[in-house]
Amino acid sequence: MNADVTIHLTVRAADGKSRIPSANAPVVVWLSPLGADGETDLTVKPGTGRSFQMVQKDKMFQPHLLVVPTGSLVGFPNRDPFFHNVFSLFNGRRFDLGLYETGATHSVPFNREGVSYIFCNIHPEMGAVILSVATPYFAVAAQASAQLHHVPPGTYLLKVWAEDAAEASLEKASRRIKVGQGNTDAGAVDIALQPPQQHTDKFGKPYARHPEGSPY
Repeated sequence: MNADVTIHLTVRAADGKSRIPSANAPVVVWLSPLGADGETDLTVKPGTGRSFQMVQKDKMFQPHLLVVPTGSLVGFPNRDPFFHNVFSLFNGRRFDLGLYETGATHSVPFNREGVSYIFCNIHPEMGAVILSVATPYFAVAAQASAQLHHVPPGTYLLKVWAEDAAEASLEKASRRIKVGQGNTDAGAVDIALQPPQQHTDKFGKPYARHPEGSPY
């Protein structure tokens, strides 16, 4: 019999004040199945071959956060009346889609687990996150607890992620849990945030200013 797993979440901002996860600042929680040897059980397939979209509109990525199972394809349609250049230089999935015009769509496969911070090389205000997870058991929490439904009995590695979270805080929150045939309370997770980091363009340089009326 599969179970529901509950995780209680506390987020501490950079100023030390606690806050509850919300739609604008969610926490991602997932369970990676572990085999008898304690390593990730690769026989559990996350649901490959699915397609998602992260739309460029009004100089924004929509949605800002996208969680996908590994093996998914993510399209980046340009629905603005000017050019965009989508890139990510982070370990989750490194790519550079180059310059492309309104109405065009370029796609990227996300074949391994990781966090990809997405930017536009033209518009510094544009930023988003794609989190690819190698498991079908994940949730995006916008409240003080997260629930993962229909989790089979077994041993799992609990992982969490939140934007601007300190890496040490995420590592501390990770733990093994045992899921039985009844509903499981996995306990509390405390996540500490750090001040947002400024990003550069894809060449590691400050963004150039574009004159008024330019096609960008």
